[in-house]
Amino acid sequence: MILHHNFRQASHFLVYRGGYRTHRHCIYAGDSECSGQGELRRRIEQRIILAMTFKPLFALLMGLSIIGCATSHRESAAEPKASETKPFAPLKLAIIGDSTVANYPLNIPDRGWGQFIGEYFDKTVTVVNLARNGRSTKTFINEGLWQKALDEKPNFVLIQFGHNDSHAPTNREATNAATDFRDYLRQYIDQSRAIGAKPILVTPVQRRTYGPDGKLNNSLLPYANAMKEVAAEKKVPVIDLNASSGVLYEKLGAKANEMVSRNGTDATHFNERGARWMADLVMSDLLKLQPELRPRTIRPVGQ
Repeated sequence: MILHHNFRQASHFLVYRGGYRTHRHCIYAGDSECSGQGELRRRIEQRIILAMTFKPLFALLMGLSIIGCATSHRESAAEPKASETKPFAPLKLAIIGDSTVANYPLNIPDRGWGQFIGEYFDKTVTVVNLARNGRSTKTFINEGLWQKALDEKPNFVLIQFGHNDSHAPTNREATNAATDFRDYLRQYIDQSRAIGAKPILVTPVQRRTYGPDGKLNNSLLPYANAMKEVAAEKKVPVIDLNASSGVLYEKLGAKANEMVSRNGTDATHFNERGARWMADLVMSDLLKLQPELRPRTIRPVGQ
């Protein structure tokens, strides 16, 4: 109950929630004094009722407003502004390998998958493709090409060999999948780590040679398996391009060479379509193995 006084009269009003009653000497509706003051009383009562009705709502709204402002202030203080976000530090990715990886001039149809890796990344990533035709794990080192890769001071090194290593033992580039091929891989891994780079092995992409039954003849499997075993031994990530390219070739069937070969018959090397498909397979696994690279990509895998 709220008590209000009329300063001109000795009367007072007793107001209750849901209604009111009055108490004063003037109680007859026909009384002229009552008649004049009745209007005043009604106005006062209306204001009292409005105040009682809206004051709690007003207080509630004010409280919510204060809480909202406080919450907004805390959130804005906790979240860094866009201008305060630190940019990515530049990094370098080196690629070494053979002719299936190498760069080619635009005036010939040949392409290597390493030629297109740079298109996936933003400007904070520099891709240096040092792969060379005809090289193996042995000759890439012996010819000083590996030292050039180390001199680039890369953050990551993608390493794919096997094609030329698998040549006849009488060839100077040949290595044995069970012995020196593994030793050369260990050298790449150890020397990459010595300069602070992360080595990532890439098993050799399959050749597109099919048996009488229409299935792929995976002549590079011993080198792919050796690479995976060394990766497990040295605890380095491995991209199994040998397996993923084989899955793709099986799907394409006899039309594989027609679609991805540099000349329609070459069962090893690529045209642009084939090289881009291989690059996509490599990138798909690379981003899974090194997810910290994903924010630096500008081109989705698979497109």
